[in-house]
Amino acid sequence: MDRTAQLTTHALDRGIAYDPPPARAATGAGARRSLHVRAAQVLDGNWTGSSTVPSRNLYPHQWSWDSAFIAIGLRHLSPLRAQTELETLLAAQWGDGRIPHIVFNPSVPLDAYFPSPDFWRSSTAGRAAGAPRTVQTSGIVQPPVHALAAWLVHLADPGLSRARGFLAGVYPRLAAWHRYLLHRRDLGGGGLASVVHPWEQGMDNSPCWDAPLARVVPAPARSFRRADLDHGAAEDRPTDLDYGRYVRLAADYRDAGYTDRTRDFAVEDPAFNALLIASEHALARIARELGAPGTARHARAERLTAALVDRLWDPEREIFLCRDLRGGTDGGADGGGSLIPERAVSGLVPLLLPGLPREITAALVRTLDGPHFGTGSGLVPSYDLLGEAFDPHRYWRGPAWFNTGWLLERGLREHGERERADALAEAVVRTADASGFAEYVDPYTGEACGATGFSWTAALALDLHHRQQPAAPHATAHEEPHTERQNLHKS
Repeated sequence: MDRTAQLTTHALDRGIAYDPPPARAATGAGARRSLHVRAAQVLDGNWTGSSTVPSRNLYPHQWSWDSAFIAIGLRHLSPLRAQTELETLLAAQWGDGRIPHIVFNPSVPLDAYFPSPDFWRSSTAGRAAGAPRTVQTSGIVQPPVHALAAWLVHLADPGLSRARGFLAGVYPRLAAWHRYLLHRRDLGGGGLASVVHPWEQGMDNSPCWDAPLARVVPAPARSFRRADLDHGAAEDRPTDLDYGRYVRLAADYRDAGYTDRTRDFAVEDPAFNALLIASEHALARIARELGAPGTARHARAERLTAALVDRLWDPEREIFLCRDLRGGTDGGADGGGSLIPERAVSGLVPLLLPGLPREITAALVRTLDGPHFGTGSGLVPSYDLLGEAFDPHRYWRGPAWFNTGWLLERGLREHGERERADALAEAVVRTADASGFAEYVDPYTGEACGATGFSWTAALALDLHHRQQPAAPHATAHEEPHTERQNLHKS
């Protein structure tokens, strides 16, 4: 039953479906319930009837990895709505398997967001790649967290999931998505997936992209109008120069029919590939639930983990780095490229993988606690605190984000760092609520930046908040068992 509307319009004077167990006395039931209600109100306010927008004003369409994170939180309010979120996104999948990073709402005016559908021209420019004809999308992708989200959503209400055939419906699409990434996007020949645009990695304005982007001739400023500056402070957003380069890369990709042959921008990113590996493990669990063996997918995840370590681990910096396939002296002639010497939160995200060597896990924890990422606030910045490009307010160049906090909390818990995981979860939940569920925050002060009422912030704070509660004997199925987290990678 979808209880979101009831939750947001009526006082919580009685227990409701999927409400968490009673809070610790020190926290107070009123405080717990009020955070629960406030997060639910954000998600309900951004719900369109079949999916959730990240932000009503700044991001008025459906975004790919946003919807995956949103579904993870929605499962605590309405497993049905969480399933619908993912099904709506997957319905816009292209014939070649890619899941586009934006699915456009035709009722939203074209000038409400740029690049708009008339820029991407998916149904015409993407025809050879199998773009859908009945819905307009972008032509690039975002990180593949979807299978992990689908598995967690299934765990919220296995009975409903089985009755609706949820996993049986999404599994073929998720498998095709992974095939696309593993075959079409292995541009370096080393087994890892590459991104061909900074927007694909999700951390759009990271300093990791500065060197590869410097080779890109920007589109003329007069050729586009930035709608993001209508809703966000210019000093917090990417510069016009960077935006011009984003537009140029996207236009060139479009004009090439969205083919994944040699691109001017091709980067192997650790977070993107870590999420692909985590989702391969999740697909193995889904396969087993559907009655098929998952051993081949677990084995593939282990091979990808080995490739990640081999190609992106830097033992001196004790962090994973991005590999610029078009940079360095070899210039990508044999797919080698060069590592980009920038420390970013992307390089910590592989901590969530169960198969990492113990010495690498220990090194990542040291880096997380050390001077490059330790803020004293409990929040994790998106970029090296000591880096020349660090800015506590500018998009992905220093602010703390809640989705990366959620991923790192999961990674710490996966590797037995319970106290660190608890502290990070507490900081994320507290700051999310205090900031009005901001898009991102100053990593030192928690000051809100970007949009407020941001959907994945509310969703992931809600998820962490539920999982912070002590397990009760009657705990409902939405609670992801510890054994499921620890054994996600096992057959």
